[in-house]
Amino acid sequence: MSTNVIRDAATFEVFRNAVTGLADEMAITILRTAHSQIVASSMDFSAALCDTDGRIIAQANTCPVHLGSIPDAMTAVLDEFGDTITDGDVYLLNDPDRGGMHLPDIFAVAPVFTGDELLGFAVTVVNHTDVGGWAAGSMAVQSTSIFGEGVQIPPSRFVTAGTVNDTFFNLLLRNVREPEMLRGDLESQLAACHAASEGIRELAAKYGIDEYRRLTDELLNYSEALVRAALEQAPDGVYRFDDVIDDDGLGSGPIPFKVEVTIDGSNITFDFTGSSSQVPSALNATASFTRSASYASLQGALGSDIPANSGFYRPFTFVIPEASILNAQRPAARGARGLVAYRIIDTVLGALAPAFPRGVPAAGDGGPNSVAVGVTEPDGSSIILWDILCGSWGATAHGDGNDGISPLGANLANTPIEELEKSGHIRIDGYGYLPDTGGAGRYRGGVSTYRDMTVLSDSATVQIRSDRRTALPYGLRGGRPGSPSANILGYGGPDEKLLPAKPHLTVTAGSRHRQITAGGGGYGNPLHRDPQRVLDDVLDGKVTIGGALRDYGVVLDPTGTRVLEQETTDARTAHP
Repeated sequence: MSTNVIRDAATFEVFRNAVTGLADEMAITILRTAHSQIVASSMDFSAALCDTDGRIIAQANTCPVHLGSIPDAMTAVLDEFGDTITDGDVYLLNDPDRGGMHLPDIFAVAPVFTGDELLGFAVTVVNHTDVGGWAAGSMAVQSTSIFGEGVQIPPSRFVTAGTVNDTFFNLLLRNVREPEMLRGDLESQLAACHAASEGIRELAAKYGIDEYRRLTDELLNYSEALVRAALEQAPDGVYRFDDVIDDDGLGSGPIPFKVEVTIDGSNITFDFTGSSSQVPSALNATASFTRSASYASLQGALGSDIPANSGFYRPFTFVIPEASILNAQRPAARGARGLVAYRIIDTVLGALAPAFPRGVPAAGDGGPNSVAVGVTEPDGSSIILWDILCGSWGATAHGDGNDGISPLGANLANTPIEELEKSGHIRIDGYGYLPDTGGAGRYRGGVSTYRDMTVLSDSATVQIRSDRRTALPYGLRGGRPGSPSANILGYGGPDEKLLPAKPHLTVTAGSRHRQITAGGGGYGNPLHRDPQRVLDDVLDGKVTIGGALRDYGVVLDPTGTRVLEQETTDARTAHP
């Protein structure tokens, strides 16, 4: 091998790690400087570097379902501003019909120049606590029009050559419930863009502009080559799967999701024909968001570290029906579209399971629960508390599902109790796992997470988004489904009431609520599970003695500390 080839390979690897590290530096900047709990604690944001054409070069290890939408946002910015883009500009947008996803996700796009030469763009996406509209948090499932969801920002020049448009900024702040929270989070986005801009200029100076662009092209080609090679290892064929969201929050029945995945050599096609038309509630998504969820699904199925840049997307072809829940038309509400992404992922992974049997898990919790508590203070100001609660993953061909972890497609963290309680408006009374909730299998699904909350303020509004109440997380290869989610008002009291999966309600001080995430599906025949692993689950509080016998045919002594081997053999022989 020639010295030049070795040197080029080393240069490429250093460059690849440099741009990835720079994207992660953007994410760390946001994490350390953001003001809101949903960003600084739950990490609902993303960051990426793009080239001059708006192609993603590198992305931070943040929220995957944001990132596939960045090329659409970049196209909207380039179409709007084109040759007028100048050094020191920053552009904002959140309009789902102009490159956005839903209104709380505000994109900040900063061009990066060296002299008069445009090198590319630094892009951040943050899910802001509130952007106005009729419901605290701006993501009420019950919204029936985008005009009730908050302030809409088409691609707009927010900073011109380093000067902030104060009129624009003040208009934006006046239309949200927590203006200083939005100000702080938006400034964290600008700080991250600034850090990335400095880094991109340093890389261009180090390699030279022409070499920087050549390495960028090579990085995209590298990702494309890796994903195509992985697809070629899968059997060609047409793979289908159906799944549902339980309801639309307005009283509908199940909402169908259908996909037909065709693998043909190194190409892959996703056809969502037959999925639900757009719904009256806010459970609608954009086509860009549907593509993002599909990219994340394949990357999860591959279980690889292929850089998820625009090169990764090249083997994909999509058929996404217009005016569907996956590609809604204005003025459809889209605030609760996150749940759609999680169901797309479950549906796509169900289709891909035969093609990638070692990489695809059974279904998990179906997406984290979100509870938004809105309180109006005596002085008229507002506080919004977001409780993000992640459940579990489904089991895989080689292990149990993970407990208490963000689902594929997001990279969220459960909101810390201290963050929720510090305002004095709510109290957390309980938080943990529930036994016998993971789907039984040779490998067990992850168990349900619960959180008990007492509201301490009168006339607080509560918006809950959950699912997998009736359509349980599916198991694979003989594994059983996971357990249902639940929302219980007045938990533990005489007026205890099971709420719908997606309610919006006003509560009084002292109201107690328990939320429970769905448990993950199991993988493989439960009677083939190692009895010692069942015993370990009982000792860990994840399975009860009764559940060990009922679900796994494992008999334990009365203390739950020892497997009775002959009794277990007999029970499994007689097990239906």
